[in-house]
Amino acid sequence: MDFLKIFKRSQLSFGLACVAALALMFISEGSYWQSVGTLDKLDAMATARTRVQDLLQNILDAETGQRGYLLTGRKEYLQPYEQALRKFDESFEFLNLHYGGKPESQELLGQMRALTQTKMAGLAQTINLYDEGKGEEAIKIVSSGLGKNQMDAIRALSTNLQNHEISSFLEGKQKIDQTLMFSRLGVAALTAISLLALSMYLRQAAALIKYELELKRIGQARRDQLEIEVIQRTAQLIELTYHLQTAREDERNRLARNLHDDLGSLLTAAKLDAARIKPRLAGSAPETLELLAHLVGTLNSSIALGRRIIEDLRPSALGNLGLVATLEILAQEFAEHSGVEVHCALEPARLNAAAELMVYRLVQEAITNITKYARARQVWITLTTHDGQVAVSVQDDGVGFDTAVPSSSAYGLMGMRYRVQAEGGVLNVASTRGAGTLIQANLPESKPGTFEHM
Repeated sequence: MDFLKIFKRSQLSFGLACVAALALMFISEGSYWQSVGTLDKLDAMATARTRVQDLLQNILDAETGQRGYLLTGRKEYLQPYEQALRKFDESFEFLNLHYGGKPESQELLGQMRALTQTKMAGLAQTINLYDEGKGEEAIKIVSSGLGKNQMDAIRALSTNLQNHEISSFLEGKQKIDQTLMFSRLGVAALTAISLLALSMYLRQAAALIKYELELKRIGQARRDQLEIEVIQRTAQLIELTYHLQTAREDERNRLARNLHDDLGSLLTAAKLDAARIKPRLAGSAPETLELLAHLVGTLNSSIALGRRIIEDLRPSALGNLGLVATLEILAQEFAEHSGVEVHCALEPARLNAAAELMVYRLVQEAITNITKYARARQVWITLTTHDGQVAVSVQDDGVGFDTAVPSSSAYGLMGMRYRVQAEGGVLNVASTRGAGTLIQANLPESKPGTFEHM
């Protein structure tokens, strides 16, 4: 929708909306900062009340500790007294700052400080007399009632200070109530103005709604058509990938059979011929026997190489030993060749031959990518089943990569994804630079009676 056209048709409604928005922002910000300031003051008042109560409690604790010491003579009873001495200065310092602009409260605080010092001096005097061996004199001072009079005066001053704080608190609360009421009235008025502007805008924009709906209908039809084409192309790609992978596996099987039948027979025959020649050359020159031994070793290496190539082309263990054993062999060989520590957690899974081969190829390609790019020290391979789903994952602690940036291995991951989708599964790839990579495929278990091995 063209904003300039709407603005030209609805200048008055936009003007009202802008004025309402600015006024609402002004009222909201003003109310907010005024409330914040009042709440800060209320918080300071609550803290001051707590400090006054703490002062009174510290004095009581100190007096209790003094009497316990005078009665028992045990030093541990003086701990509350000593703690009170350390807390007094901190509390009075805070209260002096808090009551700086309140002469009446500051005067009460000064009287309370003087009484507190007198009270603490009396406690210290009795403790000193007891330490000097004049316990009876100390007890007489305690029993004289002077300390009770001092405590009553301190309590009265504490009550007065707290009453002042309560009065200030009520005033602050009343200010907040007034601010909130003003804010409510302002918001209500501005809401009415905004509704008026909205109604004007809706009338002005009514003519453009049909046009917008028509554009949406055309755009939606085009998107639906594109989505259908994307779904069709994706299905074609999956079918093509499945066909190409099946053709490649068939070609691998044919090549493996040829290598096994033809090349294997030739190398085995050559090895047998060499074995027959060796006894006949027993009396010959040592150089000839050494060359023959080298030839036998070369033939052995060639036979082993041929077996590895055949096994890579067609994993015979998959049909003979099953998926779990084949993955364990693959992981062991990878660990031996690369020096990477591999952890396997493999459970038997019900999969048909095509799905087992797909899982094997997925793990094989994943560890190939780890060898090329990951620079990992550890790899975890898991195969689990749960609620009719088979989950296979390969995780490493390598350098990782940014999944949003195309890389040289993107086509390999794309091929994995299409192969998994061809078996009715889903492939997820999670990776972060410096945090390794996780490749996980989830596919449905095969139904009983569909297991056919190669």
